Amino acid sequence: MGLKGKLIVSLEVKCGGHSVHDIYNNNTQHLPNISPSRVKHFEIHEGEKGKLGSVASWKYYEDGKEMFAKTVIEAIDPQKNSTTWNAIEGNLLDLYNSFNVITSFEHQWITYALVYEKKTEDTPEPIAILDFFIGVIKDIEGHLLKN
Repeated sequence: MGLKGKLIVSLEVKCGGHSVHDIYNNNTQHLPNISPSRVKHFEIHEGEKGKLGSVASWKYYEDGKEMFAKTVIEAIDPQKNSTTWNAIEGNLLDLYNSFNVITSFEHQWITYALVYEKKTEDTPEPIAILDFFIGVIKDIEGHLLKN
């Protein structure tokens, strides 16, 4: 069993993938209000929201426990409508040597890819964080359809 892994989820959203992607990447400060059971706090430390090199911290809930992550936007690809976030501090790095989240969209679809390297072979696959992102996507979609 390898230490490197990738988990991908693609969900069809009725409000359009671009709308979900816009909230997650450009209006992230609204996530604690849109998804309060999953996102407690979001703060930009360096740069600007959705811009290459910007650094942000997140307080979020995973399996009912409050977690922390500090991330940097490592790549933005306008051709693929994707953004890559790299974890640079926090709970994820207790279990993983590296952890990236790649968000992308097309038409009615939003895709999240988790790319990681486990510290040991006994480290679990990050299913709980994948479930977190699925929940956030559904919360954003519900918010957008309501408004």
